[in-house]
Amino acid sequence: QVQLVESGGGLVQAGGSLRLSCAGSGMPFSRYKMGWYRQAPGKEREFVAAISWNGVGTNYVDSVKGRFTISRDNAKNTVYLQMNSLKPEDTAIYYCNAQFLGSEPYWGQGTQVTVSS
Repeated sequence: QVQLVESGGGLVQAGGSLRLSCAGSGMPFSRYKMGWYRQAPGKEREFVAAISWNGVGTNYVDSVKGRFTISRDNAKNTVYLQMNSLKPEDTAIYYCNAQFLGSEPYWGQGTQVTVSS
């Protein structure tokens, strides 16, 4: 049974930092491209960041470049999202995503990030 479990969300003030984690199980984690997406109330789900299966190659939405860093530790079956200089517009539910080749992706349940002004 494939599971992705996010953790690390919470309430922070603008300018603060959070580190999200996503632990995968039930699949060969190291073979999957991993990503983070977010969805704010009334908005569509938005791509945030992705990292290749071997950790070489990352991609970010423009709004988080220079502030967020995605990384992975395949030995721990975990992907991270370090979020610095948080802004109120970063408030959203953050979802972990895993995809192997062209197959249907897996999704976590999400973790809430709230940034107060």
